[in-house]
Amino acid sequence: MPQQQLILTIGRIERALSRLEQVSTTRTNGVQDSKLLEKHEQLKAQARLALNEIDIILAGGAR
Repeated sequence: MPQQQLILTIGRIERALSRLEQVSTTRTNGVQDSKLLEKHEQLKAQARLALNEIDIILAGGAR
């Protein structure tokens, strides 16, 4: 079961990183849209949470 959680968590990270990349390359007249910046921050926070989950799983702890 922990392996499946790890695989799911890695998938979430990959999707979040993909969205982060998409946000960082989307610009309007050289200035990023404030909504995109807000979403970027949300995605970074989600990636941090996912990495914390991986740390817990790798340490053998339960969530």
